[in-house]
Amino acid sequence: MKLPNLGDLELGILRFVAEHAPVTVREVATQFGEPRGLARTTILTVMDRLRKKNCLRREDRGGVFEYSPSMQKRDLLRGLIRSFTDKALGGALDPLVAYLVEDAELSDGQILELQQLVETLQEKRRGREDG
Repeated sequence: MKLPNLGDLELGILRFVAEHAPVTVREVATQFGEPRGLARTTILTVMDRLRKKNCLRREDRGGVFEYSPSMQKRDLLRGLIRSFTDKALGGALDPLVAYLVEDAELSDGQILELQQLVETLQEKRRGREDG
């Protein structure tokens, strides 16, 4: 799923909600907004905008709305990466790969995950070439 065009604050709040869902506006305002000097009304406005963009859903739990992402966390993270890549890197992946190789401090487990992803990518490519 492709995310709509989101600003930095929208991305930050969406990521926070994804990591802490289900959450109320009060929780987001206290834990995310206050440390950044953001008013509760600002948080409410941004969360409502995210809901209208179909990024968040809300449920009434006894008179209090709880918010959750409208997509699986994995899909959300992929969308955030796609958005970052398009917005900040003009769609180019090589700066991201160069960062991983040259500057990122990756654990052995993360390196293994990357190796597995490269193998999967190679298998997909071979499948397209064979088919």
